[in-house]
Amino acid sequence: MGTTITGGCACGAIRYEIAAEPVIAVHCQCRACQRDSGTGHASLIAFPGDAVTITGTPKFYDSRADSGNMVSRGFCETCGSPVVSKNDGMPNMLAFRAASLDDPSIFNPAFVVFAEKGHVWDRLDASLHRFPRMPEQVPEF
Repeated sequence: MGTTITGGCACGAIRYEIAAEPVIAVHCQCRACQRDSGTGHASLIAFPGDAVTITGTPKFYDSRADSGNMVSRGFCETCGSPVVSKNDGMPNMLAFRAASLDDPSIFNPAFVVFAEKGHVWDRLDASLHRFPRMPEQVPEF
């Protein structure tokens, strides 16, 4: 990529810039991500937190993920778009919704986590490796 990655919410009240390559990109089928996305999974791309600049103020709410970690999910109070999340299991990372990227084509998922919670109607790329839960160590991609 080599350039700054940008994105934001639907109405533009929240914008972000990222000066780093993604660390990981995944589909998560945990029940919390299903509820948050309103569908069968969340598509997430994570970056080092110190490479991220956010303008606007996301409203965060905390919930316990299926991993047992506390997740803070940030959304726009104006348009309701989910944008960013923080996971206490990965304290130095920020994860962004793939759909919030200005160029969503950079999202290239490496695998699916919490596949045991997936639904038959949520058909993800069959070539992606599926982990029943979150792996102890995140594989390289």
